[in-house]
Amino acid sequence: MDTRIERVAYDRPDAVALIAEVQREYVARYGEEDYTPIDPAEFAPPNGLFLVAYLDGVPVACGGWRVHGDAEAELKRMYVSPLARGKGLARAVLAELERTAFAAGNRRMVLETGTRQPEALALYASSGYVAVPRFGFYAGEPEAVHLGKQILAQAEEHSCPSMP
Repeated sequence: MDTRIERVAYDRPDAVALIAEVQREYVARYGEEDYTPIDPAEFAPPNGLFLVAYLDGVPVACGGWRVHGDAEAELKRMYVSPLARGKGLARAVLAELERTAFAAGNRRMVLETGTRQPEALALYASSGYVAVPRFGFYAGEPEAVHLGKQILAQAEEHSCPSMP
């Protein structure tokens, strides 16, 4: 099983297809898409980055970060397709996003998720994310969960461009 993680443009077809999948997931769980305003250019270096993970050449996971404040990046569109779940891809993508955000000068990562995403909440909790003050498009939503984490220097040393 060949697994690799690539930096791609937010509007590349593989990324667009996975973003459409995550939007369908939001509709299934919350009854609507995520309407957070997003400009694909926000995910272009040096102010952001978007990753797609491939399993045997098939795009199966994604995630990105964009500058959110002074030395702070916001995690967006973390997703793993149902058939690829349980293989460590979410953790690998998250680690690479933290590493690249740190390398770009960010020292903190923040994110919004929701109460109907227990898998995401478990991943973030086990990765050291804790509650932070509400922010962004869903700051007033009761089901929104806002988390953050200091990105440590060792994140820079653990690159995950491919997995065994």
